[in-house]
Amino acid sequence: MATVSLRGVSKRFDRTTVVHGIDLEISDGEFVVLVGPSGCGKSTTLRMIAGLEDISGGEIAIGGRVVDRLEPKDRNIAMVFQNYAIYPHMTVRRNIAFGLRTARLPRAEEERRVMATATTLGLVDLLDRKPAQLSGGQRQRVAIGRAMVRDPAVFLFDEPLSNLDAQLRAQMRLEIKKLHQSLGSTIVFVTHDQVEAMTLADRIVIMDSGRIQQIGTPTEVYRNPANVFVARFIGSPSMNMLDARIEDGGGLLLEGAGLRIAWPAGAARPAARAALKLGVRPDDLRAAAARPAGVTDGALVAEARVTVIEPLGPDMLVYAQCGRDEVVAKADARSALRPGDPVLLTAGPDALHVFDAATGVVL
Repeated sequence: MATVSLRGVSKRFDRTTVVHGIDLEISDGEFVVLVGPSGCGKSTTLRMIAGLEDISGGEIAIGGRVVDRLEPKDRNIAMVFQNYAIYPHMTVRRNIAFGLRTARLPRAEEERRVMATATTLGLVDLLDRKPAQLSGGQRQRVAIGRAMVRDPAVFLFDEPLSNLDAQLRAQMRLEIKKLHQSLGSTIVFVTHDQVEAMTLADRIVIMDSGRIQQIGTPTEVYRNPANVFVARFIGSPSMNMLDARIEDGGGLLLEGAGLRIAWPAGAARPAARAALKLGVRPDDLRAAAARPAGVTDGALVAEARVTVIEPLGPDMLVYAQCGRDEVVAKADARSALRPGDPVLLTAGPDALHVFDAATGVVL
């Protein structure tokens, strides 16, 4: 079973702790993405799983076997790096086969594995080329092939798409997704790109400052963020955050807009007049010239003025000034809204998220 378990794992460099006692259980065949800003500890965590960094505390197990004292070659893992790490003087065939050299397989079995891997990755016609004759996406497929041919228990990917242009990144995301579906292998994937995380992962692990902020499916972390950091990091554009406080009567006062709305259903009630943040995603905040039909009680309805329009094909992003706050909303691309126009912003009560301003934790 290719499970991966991290129990209280920490990492210190001299007196600086960069990973703070994290716990994570990855199931056999699961695709888990570690995501967060630069310096959050995600790559260090991956390197500790691989054995490229010693742990300072805790325990790591792969397939139920504690691997803390094992060399990387003895952990039955394969790692794909950001910079491809393929040999420029070798052909594609020899690069893929390189990972098998230590296994001392019969030549026929080695060739069978190389051909099977090349077929899966669409590299058969490129086997006799050298890396200089390949595109960036093809080189990354060769790097994946060299890892894949060994049939490891766990694949580790360290920002493998960051050197590719936008079109190739989208193509490689699809290919990696298909590869996981066909192989059913356990994959731990590190990225700072939340789009990669949302499109690839079975579960996302969101990290910040060496700590896990939230673990969940892409839908869970998008729809139910655990705190302000997750709410702002996941989603593009990021969630709108409005300063608010609870009123004695139980409603919410949006301080920047001078607007009172009903308390969102399901949110815990703090003490009266506590400092809060009201969050609403741009996808859930609609901009229109007039109040749309069907707006329910408890919804956010606010007057604003358009500052910038960004067309996005069927939709457009509307940046608007709402009192002291600038917010981002969605509108139909056929809308006649223009910069300087008055606009009405609406969001249903189930689209509103309330956070404690001091701790950032969702209520």
